[in-house]
Amino acid sequence: MAEKNTKPEESKRKEEEEFNEEDLGEPIAQGTGIPPGMSADKFNEILKMFQQQMAMQDIPDREKAKKWEEYLFWKTQPVPKFDEDIDSEGPIEHKKLEDVRPTPYNLPAEYEWSDVDIENPEHIQEVYDLLYDNYVEDDDATFRFKYSASFLDWALKPPGWQKTWYPCVRVAATGKMVAFISAIPTSIQLRDNDLIKAVEINFLCVHKKLRSKRLAPVLIKEITRRVNQKDIWQALYTAGVVLPSPVSTCRYYHRPLNWTKLYEIGFSAIPPNQTAASMVARYTLPKEVPLKVRAMTKADVKAVHAILQNYLSAASEMSQHFSEEEVAHWFVDPISEDKNDDKIVYSYVVEEDGKVIDFFSFYKLDHTVLKEWATESNLRAAYGFYYATSSLSSAKARQDRVKELIGSAVILANNLGFEVYNELTLLDNPSHLDDLKFGCGDGYLNYYLFNYRAQPVHGGLDKQKQLEQLDGKGVGVIML
Repeated sequence: MAEKNTKPEESKRKEEEEFNEEDLGEPIAQGTGIPPGMSADKFNEILKMFQQQMAMQDIPDREKAKKWEEYLFWKTQPVPKFDEDIDSEGPIEHKKLEDVRPTPYNLPAEYEWSDVDIENPEHIQEVYDLLYDNYVEDDDATFRFKYSASFLDWALKPPGWQKTWYPCVRVAATGKMVAFISAIPTSIQLRDNDLIKAVEINFLCVHKKLRSKRLAPVLIKEITRRVNQKDIWQALYTAGVVLPSPVSTCRYYHRPLNWTKLYEIGFSAIPPNQTAASMVARYTLPKEVPLKVRAMTKADVKAVHAILQNYLSAASEMSQHFSEEEVAHWFVDPISEDKNDDKIVYSYVVEEDGKVIDFFSFYKLDHTVLKEWATESNLRAAYGFYYATSSLSSAKARQDRVKELIGSAVILANNLGFEVYNELTLLDNPSHLDDLKFGCGDGYLNYYLFNYRAQPVHGGLDKQKQLEQLDGKGVGVIML
């Protein structure tokens, strides 16, 4: 699932007091109010979790959230309530394989279940058509994600993918696909908890004319059943809407590369006291990349895997735990020609004395421009993906190096003809967004864990949803 709003907004930054753990004084020691039988380490761990919860609890937009009782579907699912007190993290429900329903959930009589064969180009085309006509748009119906067949092939077939995890709903009489959902395997590291064996749920889509049929809850229950059959009980998913209950919320930021094009299609505006010429000048980039980078190859997988895992451990509280096979899949595109229209992911490494020390990547996800008055129908968008550095001596050293890496990524994307570079306020991104001339968007992305109770994870925003960098440890999962 993906964010709904993609347009930047011109807004004045509010000056707010930052949450600072140093203001809380020294950790409480044994004998100063710790409950009997609890160690000082355990008490301080709970105290820190409580502090994080208080710092983050206002981020979900309560104006867009309904009361718990109004979530007719989600209140029946193993998800935390809003503002639920959480003193320990872990699964909400504990089930066994024998508890899993053996048959698919019932659909209205005129519809039937079908499995999408993602190795069949005709099936992939059907999914593409469904998503293109019915998937995520921004609130003004100006832009729509354009998931190509090559993108879907990359996104839906990571190591360990399962044939039964791509159910769709068809009209029984005609065979027309009218709804789809997918799951792919993943492993999530959440703080110091045991590794969470999970799936990522994505591409939940129901035909616009059938939204009143309440097919989405049935799709969610059915994919849950199929995943449970493989003895997997947790899931990660994202949405632009507020559901019970986000573990984190990030905001989209946008770096114009072709400002004139963005202005002409309604993506960007001219701020007060500025002109079109001044905006073009502001966002003009050099052609030369300041770092000596080269394209990542399969030979780099082992080195990239090592620095990526070390970096994610240092820079995030919730991250994907990658295998070497997953690194190869997600970052080494089989298409080597940079300007091939079917190329999806662009990955680069920096070497020093023959050793890979840094890595960064971005992927292509074009947008269709829906407004009839627009002079162009396609927006070439680059989305910041994973990156890593070996400069881990301090948070500042790490963030300074990341700024150099992303600065290089922006120039490379511009040289490749991309027109905007998008990032979320995760990992170390908040430390460089302003310096690299990213503008805040009006789109938010909420992260959710299914059947897992967790303290909030910092999403790069303060309680007023303004950019904030604490200790640099936040969200480290990037979903497509």
